Amino acid sequence: MELPYFTGMATGASLIIAIGAQNAFVLTQGIKKQHRFVVALICSLSDAVLITLGVAGMGTLIKQSPQMLSLAAGGGAFFLFIYGLKSLLAALKPGWSLQETEVVVTSGWQVMLTTLAITLLNPHVYLDTVVLLGGISSTYAGSSRFLFAGGAVTMSFLWFFLLSYGSGVLAPLFKKAITWRVLNGLIFIIMWRIAYSLLEYAGIVEAIQSLF
Repeated sequence: MELPYFTGMATGASLIIAIGAQNAFVLTQGIKKQHRFVVALICSLSDAVLITLGVAGMGTLIKQSPQMLSLAAGGGAFFLFIYGLKSLLAALKPGWSLQETEVVVTSGWQVMLTTLAITLLNPHVYLDTVVLLGGISSTYAGSSRFLFAGGAVTMSFLWFFLLSYGSGVLAPLFKKAITWRVLNGLIFIIMWRIAYSLLEYAGIVEAIQSLF
């Protein structure tokens, strides 16, 4: 497969694999072994729909204007820089560990509604998928744009199902502060590396270098 696919997977991983209410809920449901498939499927499909909307709509709109294209690349780099910085700060913060969520649900409908609420009522999900991934995908031409989106969607499915079904094994590990610190450190590196490549694409790196 082409590089855009793997770039999409890396970018998607940087945004999806982060400490938050959604991952905490998926992890907890996985530990309890309650409706694990439904929870993982809802989270994955939600990401897939939003990423597709971003690529098909915003990506095309931004693609029509070189100025908007550069703005999208610069904006994407900014978001990745901020997210990477947050991951770096989390990695450097001592004594933090994942706490199990207090949300208690039993029926399938309660699980579905809770999962949808945690997923869709979070404003960051729209920034990550529609705005950020949609904008970054517009920097690719033709089928490469959809390869990028496919990579991001693939990572979403892989992560949520792995987290849901592997949580029984991973839970003791991820309750340790050092595990999340290492993971956040890796996320920081990935985010900033992709952010730098976007700045290069937008010509910002070259413009800064010309000043010196």
